[in-house]
Amino acid sequence: MNFRVAAMEIHLYAPWVHSLKEKRMIVKSLLGKIRSRYAVSAAETGEQDVHQTIVIGIAAIAAHNAQADSMMDDILAFVESSTGDQVKRGTQQPLRLLLCQSLSAAGRESAAPFSS
Repeated sequence: MNFRVAAMEIHLYAPWVHSLKEKRMIVKSLLGKIRSRYAVSAAETGEQDVHQTIVIGIAAIAAHNAQADSMMDDILAFVESSTGDQVKRGTQQPLRLLLCQSLSAAGRESAAPFSS
């Protein structure tokens, strides 16, 4: 089985946010929209104690590099268009993983990474 894991970190600057409570509401809403629209994993990954800075990490599985790049570009465009925040940085880091899957006699599936 051959697939790609795409990961991206987005840094947002929200100068109009005045409290951590207000930031939590914004982050929760944005993460929910990203997860439901794109079926990816998303979480606040840094600067959690700084009320005007939002750092979101996003990860997804894709069949090939083009699909991974396209998905991450779409997500970045969505975040830019749906927030009044200033995107400071969006970095993509696609990872290539090859997995060897096998079924044991007990019926469990196991995956062991290997390098090519």
